[in-house]
Amino acid sequence: MGAAKPHIAIWLLACPMAFAADLRSGFNLREPSPKVFVHLGRQLALDVPGHDDIANIGFIVGEKCVAVIDTGGSSTIGRELRAAIGKHTPLPVCYVINTHVHVDHVLGNGAFKSDGVSFVGNALLREAIGRSREFFVKEYAGDMDSPPGAEQVIAPDRLVEHELTLDLGQRKLVLRAWPMAHTDCDLTVYDAKSGTLWTGDLLFRERLPALDGSVKGWLSVLDELKRMKVELAVPGHGPLTRDLASAIASERRYLEALADGVRDELAQSKPLDDAIEHVAAAEKLHWMLWDKVHPHNVVRAYEELEWE
Repeated sequence: MGAAKPHIAIWLLACPMAFAADLRSGFNLREPSPKVFVHLGRQLALDVPGHDDIANIGFIVGEKCVAVIDTGGSSTIGRELRAAIGKHTPLPVCYVINTHVHVDHVLGNGAFKSDGVSFVGNALLREAIGRSREFFVKEYAGDMDSPPGAEQVIAPDRLVEHELTLDLGQRKLVLRAWPMAHTDCDLTVYDAKSGTLWTGDLLFRERLPALDGSVKGWLSVLDELKRMKVELAVPGHGPLTRDLASAIASERRYLEALADGVRDELAQSKPLDDAIEHVAAAEKLHWMLWDKVHPHNVVRAYEELEWE
């Protein structure tokens, strides 16, 4: 599966509510590999109803316990995920792993807060959560339990500096912290038993990649991800894939066009508005949510590349 066909992408942008109504008929959950469970998020913007359920989240079951990978963008989604786990295994949750700081991946953490559960993330995630708490409470209060409060935005208690292996009982997960790319606190999770790689938002499919870190760093990380032997990739957003190299190629094409286009605009001393309109314009029909995401990406790339 590749990027969305243009007419589908345009329909989704025009009719986000119709798409939400179509998919919100239950907590979708699939088992693409034994004991690996994935809930696919919806391809919606962050400012429409249903925005709390846009990330791919899920869990992996070992012989001893369960690891959760990301928890969704609200207390409600977190509870739905926890209930889904209970339907598939009586084993306890021992780890909640967050792939990065963004609200759609972490705001369901509170549903898993209990004795014996360790929250795990990139070594920089704790600081990133600290910076984000006030903003999350202000902008996403409706996605929290009432009354909303900073204590519902849970930071990791176990940090990954470079690499960490977690044992679920006859099932080992290899967690890797990455240099600045999508954000400054990205983390991947590799399940050795099934060959499944949870990429977090280092990989987007169909939905336009969102840049909050470094476009140069992201391209470098993609080079390393491409060399990994992966049977199944779970992107942060979009369909699962068993062809990681092809999925990376599509994302790389956009990020390279973004970086090259911004460099060209800077060389010609063009204003930012011109760059937003023209940079990577050929990519527009290949991605959903272009008008929501691309302007921000251009601004972020300008900030990074202006002083190269």
